Amino acid sequence: MSGQEAEAFRAAFKGRFENVLRWQQLDALWDVLDHDAAGSWYIYAVGEQPPVAPSSAEQVRTFLQEISALLRKEHEEDYCGIVFTDSMEAPALVKIFDPHHLGVSCGYSDNPPLPGWILSKLPPVDMQAAAPLSGNRRRWWRRLLLQHN
Repeated sequence: MSGQEAEAFRAAFKGRFENVLRWQQLDALWDVLDHDAAGSWYIYAVGEQPPVAPSSAEQVRTFLQEISALLRKEHEEDYCGIVFTDSMEAPALVKIFDPHHLGVSCGYSDNPPLPGWILSKLPPVDMQAAAPLSGNRRRWWRRLLLQHN
């Protein structure tokens, strides 16, 4: 990855994001990503090595199904609020926060938590997670990866 690509990702990551507050909004966002799934999305589990190539359409669709199920099961609220996107209509970067490691995911913090997962059209850079993935999350991620390799 070139320095210019890394800088573009970092700038996009620090850009303006919309909070996906309602579960219906999340479903609508997933529909947009699903229709744009073919070879254009990098799926990055923060704390693991960033991917070097975009995921296949099948991998994106599987990830969207699995992450949706995980969020609905483990984020015990009647609203979403832990997914952020740069655009609901034409997303290029989506941050998904882990329900068990939220910290201060909205508002101001000198040290905001990193998301658990990032979907990006730009090649992601290693975000150097402050805390490595928990054993349960690492097993979940690896099981998901092995299904498609």
